[in-house]
Amino acid sequence: MNTRGPALMTLEEALQRVLDAAAPLGRREFVPLLQADGRVLAQDVVSELQVPPNDNSAMDGYAVRAAEVVVGQSATVSQRIAAGHAASPLLPSTCARIFTGAPMPAGADAVVMQEDVEALDGQVRWLKPATPGTHVRRAGEDVALGALVLRAGDRLTPAGVGLAASLGVAQLCVAQRPRVALLTTGDELVMPGTTAPRDMAPGHIYNSNRFVLSSLLQRLGCEVSDLGNVPDSRDATVAALRDAAQHHDLILSSGGVSVGEEDHVKPAVQALGSLDLWQVAMKPGKPFALGRVRAKEGAPACHFIGLPGNPVSSWATLLLLVHPFVRRLQGASTGLGLPTPLALPAHFDWPRADKRREFLRVRRNAQGGLDVFPNQSSGVLTSAFWADGLVDNPAGTTIAHGQTVHYLPLADWGV
Repeated sequence: MNTRGPALMTLEEALQRVLDAAAPLGRREFVPLLQADGRVLAQDVVSELQVPPNDNSAMDGYAVRAAEVVVGQSATVSQRIAAGHAASPLLPSTCARIFTGAPMPAGADAVVMQEDVEALDGQVRWLKPATPGTHVRRAGEDVALGALVLRAGDRLTPAGVGLAASLGVAQLCVAQRPRVALLTTGDELVMPGTTAPRDMAPGHIYNSNRFVLSSLLQRLGCEVSDLGNVPDSRDATVAALRDAAQHHDLILSSGGVSVGEEDHVKPAVQALGSLDLWQVAMKPGKPFALGRVRAKEGAPACHFIGLPGNPVSSWATLLLLVHPFVRRLQGASTGLGLPTPLALPAHFDWPRADKRREFLRVRRNAQGGLDVFPNQSSGVLTSAFWADGLVDNPAGTTIAHGQTVHYLPLADWGV
């Protein structure tokens, strides 16, 4: 008799299936620049000007014809040019007092820093020679006229928002935020603030997943509806899913996708649509559910993802699989896989090889290496708060102190 369970799916296979199931939502909106950080562009941005618009000074100093600068000789200061003010053509054998960002006068080809001159009454004496082009920012050296500056699918950063502003753009066309309904399951879960620790019933725990997942989804750029904790009953679960499917793009649940008598999410999703249950060869995390739910026959389908209930498992699974799924919904062109790993030395020993691919919670130390959190249990949420990255450790692999490992910074996921 074969008692072995289904073969575990590799993370790469699971990721590909997740991405295949998702498609860009296609909804767009215009937002002002001050609200655009972190959003995904839905329309290319093409420059209607060159940046900078004209040659300008990169230093406070004196605009000159480089050939006229002779060490020890003096020149008359013929004009003063501040940023935002027009310049007159530079008269022969003179220089112009100029400030950072100010336009270069016609005829000048270099700027001499003010530290390299001796200022006299209306004149300066040159202490160093000048070379054409020194300390001059050329027109269009940042952005050329007609250049494609930002692409649809780019995730906007503060620098990207500033770049749009430098082009005179006041608002950007971005993908609307995916609407995500978040629910947790389990009669043992208690909301913080409703019951004091001393009054907790035996077997009850505070609901941390609700807050971890909601925070991660918001950082990812989702509009999150918190449906709270659903009672452990099939009818209550079906009702919650049916209501959520009407107004959301994705329903995300934590816990209840196993095969126990009190795991009602699986039959509830199947009653309203379809569900695939996977066993992914990763640790933490292994159970993962992907499906679709309809509020009624013929209604648009809403995506469903079920995560494991252990706090670190749900946290890690969201980063590794839900993050790229949501990025696909947003129409993003990046962030659809794992972050690019950094090769760093392990300052720890990991002698226990696991059958699954492990993602160890680690933190960089002052010596440039990685420390590992001593307790890697999927129930120890402290490890996720302590860590600044994960070591991607292949299945069946031990780690010796000093060995080079693959480090994935949590900052690359925005956490």
